[in-house]
Amino acid sequence: MARKKAENEAPRPITVADHQELNRKNNKQNRSAVNDALKFPQGEQFDQDLTEILEGDSEEKGETVVIALIDCDCFMAVNKEFGSEEGDRFLIETGKFIEKNAPKNASVYRIGGDEFGLIFKGDMEREEIFLFLNDLRNNYDVSTPDGRKHTITIGMATAFVDASRCAELIRKADGALFRAKAGGGNRVIMAREEKMIPKTSHYTQDQLLRLNKLATREGIGEAILLREALDMLLKKYDV
Repeated sequence: MARKKAENEAPRPITVADHQELNRKNNKQNRSAVNDALKFPQGEQFDQDLTEILEGDSEEKGETVVIALIDCDCFMAVNKEFGSEEGDRFLIETGKFIEKNAPKNASVYRIGGDEFGLIFKGDMEREEIFLFLNDLRNNYDVSTPDGRKHTITIGMATAFVDASRCAELIRKADGALFRAKAGGGNRVIMAREEKMIPKTSHYTQDQLLRLNKLATREGIGEAILLREALDMLLKKYDV
């Protein structure tokens, strides 16, 4: 973290964008023993595959598309107490557990660090996927050398219900993951409808005109663009 957190402040979970930035800065991490052992597609492929699905005909076909972000609780303590080799083993076992239990309509990714991703596409209903993820969490049995079993936390979001664009859908799943971690972890939480606040006089007329021009050009709502920009600002200042 860029600056020390207050003791009573809930930790911010590492997001997809955070992991991708770390991987870009450190290619050795991207070629780690974990990736070599699991051979999962990486975070950038997660974005590419999800974008392709969202821009395809899944909505017209009535297919369910759900993403889930899976974070290992207290993983930093594993590395600190037992070393990086044990940390790698821990992540490899976690990845194998997810892959072994994932249904046929789900693709598994390593987002980076201690976070994995799932993309579901097919006939499973959102509620079925939620129940599967909850069973996955309950049956997670990876432990450290001291015999202590660990837990995972999961945030999920549903395409065409929570969002229709890749960045927005990931942001919704990240938000669900953040709420789950802030609530103590070891749980699965769905994305929720967000309470929107109208634009205020904090923006200049020129900014609003340019925002409207960008939204028209890209075919994206102004509110979505503003949320993406605000997320980037909050991550920049580590809030």
